[in-house]
Amino acid sequence: KERSHDAVIEPPVRQKAARIRERYRELRLEMEGGYAVVFRAYDEGAAYRLETSLPQGEVKVYGEEVALNFADNYTVYYPQEESLFSHNERHYLPRPLKEIAPAAFATLPAVVDAGGVKVAVAESDVEDYPGLWLRGTGASGLAAMFPPYPLKEAMAASDGKTSDRDFKVTEAADYIAVTKGTRTFPWRLLGIAERDGDLITNPLVYLLASPSRVRDTSWIKPGKVAWDWWNANNVHGVDFKSGINTETYKYYIDFAARHGIEYVVLDEGWYKLGNVLEVVPEIDVEELVAYGRRKNVGIILWVIWKTLDDQLEPALDQYAKWGVKGVKIDFMQRDDQKVVNFYHKVCREAAERRLLVDYHGGQRSVLMTRTWPNIVSNEGVRGLEWSKWSADAEPEHNVTLPFTRMFLGPMDYTPGAMVNASQKSFAKIFETPMSLGTRAHQLAMYVVYESPLQMLADSPSNYLREPEAMQFLSAVPTVWDETRVLDGKLGDYVVVARRSGREWYVGAMTDWTRRELEVDFSFLPAGAFRMEAYQDGANADRFGSDYKKVSRQVSKADRLKIGLAPGGGWAARLRP
Repeated sequence: KERSHDAVIEPPVRQKAARIRERYRELRLEMEGGYAVVFRAYDEGAAYRLETSLPQGEVKVYGEEVALNFADNYTVYYPQEESLFSHNERHYLPRPLKEIAPAAFATLPAVVDAGGVKVAVAESDVEDYPGLWLRGTGASGLAAMFPPYPLKEAMAASDGKTSDRDFKVTEAADYIAVTKGTRTFPWRLLGIAERDGDLITNPLVYLLASPSRVRDTSWIKPGKVAWDWWNANNVHGVDFKSGINTETYKYYIDFAARHGIEYVVLDEGWYKLGNVLEVVPEIDVEELVAYGRRKNVGIILWVIWKTLDDQLEPALDQYAKWGVKGVKIDFMQRDDQKVVNFYHKVCREAAERRLLVDYHGGQRSVLMTRTWPNIVSNEGVRGLEWSKWSADAEPEHNVTLPFTRMFLGPMDYTPGAMVNASQKSFAKIFETPMSLGTRAHQLAMYVVYESPLQMLADSPSNYLREPEAMQFLSAVPTVWDETRVLDGKLGDYVVVARRSGREWYVGAMTDWTRRELEVDFSFLPAGAFRMEAYQDGANADRFGSDYKKVSRQVSKADRLKIGLAPGGGWAARLRP
């Protein structure tokens, strides 16, 4: 059976665009024995899925074969993992396909450079089934593997103490899923990009997911978030002892209100670990919610996934009663069938109570943002937090992510560092961290990186010392009506323009190579625009926080040369 489809969808939470064209041709092959396979060809790639209509009400799935065989020993950007128990925060490192052994497995996506054309391997519409992982074949190909079904689970012990977060599989079945005999299975997809930049605008993962199950989405409000954990609640110039206490969070709320930031997150420490209903005595959540409501700032609460799961309905009922706006859920580190079902269950229960969801500690839930638009961001990315203990969140990695991890959907990298360092001057300091690369590199992330719930990771005290930078951070949106990739090369540099209403923003980032790039403003409509740009300062290669703000008028006829320092960036706001 063949059919064609051509429609325009309007996402309730805009990530790349206010309108996305959904156009494909489909071929459905029905087999004897209650099986079918459906193929789809889009302009942006191709996908297939299996279906079953078996007489048994319930079946066990023992395996699924996915074999991707390429024409040559191409290079693949491969996010290799060490364990199936993982936060999925990996480097996407280039490797020849033939050098990847069958035992070397990876999370998603793998991006293959197939002779100049990029092929992103991913999946979509995962439900009641484990996530797809990839492994090498020792030849010019990739194959699938899946986490087995958990039979027994237990908390891991560390230093003689039982953890509240590392809930591991201690005994696994020889099958991967127990599921309905009649169902569709997840899409296996290949995003095809003639230009590297087309990976950034490719909507296949979103389009292939099930449509929204949240009927009324009017309450889902994207926005920016003042975040406490990265900066270790380090505020200064105040008359109270900073830390995990009500006074400190009121200071965060005051900062957010002053700069039009929609939310403040209370990260680890607000509840007694092991019980998400028991608030520590230093915190009054109800008082903070009421204080924030008066200032138009919402509160989001961080929780450990397993503790929340054990107390799910009473906890979400309590949060909704308090007036909390959302939950940040962490430390899943798994995507077997049980945890995938947890993702869907939490989204459903949260939506019924009008709560936003931001998943950390895993990657697979990012595939569900069309189905559950209350998922407003997702981690599963090696982001800025890594700079607290390593030099891994560095510019070359940062300009790889838009073409790799971000292909799957929103990416909670948590940008916004105001202390910025070169390679020589960088230091790992957990309590007062800094970023690798320049200030303009950090600002550009707010345009380049997609995250409807976008963090401001640094201390409010540091932002208050930076009024010029805050002019940009206060204004920059987190969702977009239109996206144009002006230039980019995976792992080297990227230039992205995005529109919100009548305003445009442009972000450019480079690796450790100093570059001169050209911004072509032909994407602008007719008329003059006032541009405020943040560029690397003359000494940004040595002092990463050095930047210069410049203003000028531009129009669609203009071309502008921009200079980027090593690890540098460029960010601009354009208003009619």
